[in-house]
Amino acid sequence: MTDRITRLNTAQSDFDSALASLLAWDDSVDHQVNESVRHILHEVKNRGDAAVLEFTAKFDRLNAGAVAELEMDGARLKAALAQIPQDQREALEKAAARVRDYHERQNQASWQYQDEDGTVLGQKVTPLDRAGLYVPGGKAAYPSSVLMNAIPAKVAGVSEVIMVVPTPDGVVNDLVLAAAAVAGVDRVFTIGGAQAVAALAYGTETVPAVDKIVGPGNIFVATAKREVFGVVGIDMIAGPSEILVICDGKTDPDWIAMDLFSQAEHDEQAQSILVSPDAEFLDAVEVSINKLLPTMEREEIIRTSMLGRGALIQVADMKEAAEVSNRIAPEHLELSVEDPQSMLSDIRHAGAIFMGRHTAEALGDYCAGPNHVLPTSGTARFSSPLGVYDFQKRSSLIGFTAQGADRMGRVASVLARGEGLTAHARSAEYRINE
Repeated sequence: MTDRITRLNTAQSDFDSALASLLAWDDSVDHQVNESVRHILHEVKNRGDAAVLEFTAKFDRLNAGAVAELEMDGARLKAALAQIPQDQREALEKAAARVRDYHERQNQASWQYQDEDGTVLGQKVTPLDRAGLYVPGGKAAYPSSVLMNAIPAKVAGVSEVIMVVPTPDGVVNDLVLAAAAVAGVDRVFTIGGAQAVAALAYGTETVPAVDKIVGPGNIFVATAKREVFGVVGIDMIAGPSEILVICDGKTDPDWIAMDLFSQAEHDEQAQSILVSPDAEFLDAVEVSINKLLPTMEREEIIRTSMLGRGALIQVADMKEAAEVSNRIAPEHLELSVEDPQSMLSDIRHAGAIFMGRHTAEALGDYCAGPNHVLPTSGTARFSSPLGVYDFQKRSSLIGFTAQGADRMGRVASVLARGEGLTAHARSAEYRINE
């Protein structure tokens, strides 16, 4: 790489503004994209299957006489699983088993307790009835995303998982279909784009409406998800992929360079940052980057990402490294240090934390077990990875005895009258024993 990656030092006077500039990412929706998406949503909402067929023919060059023709049955999914190479099938099944095992530990149970009056209070945990899973098609085929989105839904107890995946020009990805079979997806429609999001949100004559839509997609899909939020739930509006590596300077520089590449290769807007107190190590990693970059299949994408949004940041010590990381709140955080456990108490904001020199972020993308759908663009400050809890909802349970209604009715009466809500007060007062 002839140009140099951005170098920052926390000791420089303009570090704060330089870091803010590096992290800036414009997620504002293009006006034309917005207008196009709203038109598609409106058409599908009002014309159902007919609109879905028109947009599928227009954007995916796929003509069908009915939406039912665009559904792939369970036999087709099983056939895909049988057709893929044996090593791919085994990898899918091993990854799925680990993802399922991890997420089963997240399952929440309903609970109740009684207070001194015998009043029953509690929480009822119920799975969503139906979830929609968007899976990118065409060049971007991500069977790992099928596992990460569908498995927690099924573990949560969702009765029906509906997957939509575009198949431009009728090209089907068997690995994606095989992943759907392994993950227990119930129905698959080969539709994509904003029209697929609209079909899932509003329902059509053939595609059932869902309660929540999850899964990644392009700008049209992300914009559509943003627009239908409120009609249905969504997982998140994801920004570009990110990795931040904190290293004490003792990991092989080639390892770190490749870890940075692992996110940079996603797209030109992805962000890869290395933080270390060791200036010589930062130099060594930059040498490794320049050495390894020409060997990469996605060389130009990585180059653009590294030069445009990547950075090597020197800090005073590991404590300051944690402070910088918390400010960035990265999607993926690698603690490439001798004792990562000792750093955990200093880390407050990160989507996923990869602990130790041997824990490559790439393992988390496929088969570690935890979910790879993570908060981006600093939203790890208030958001969490996708999980079983995203496919469950909680209902409060309240059951007063006569004694409890008398005691707490007096409290409610005072508060309701203080708010000027007389019907509230009298409703509670009817149950008070004078």
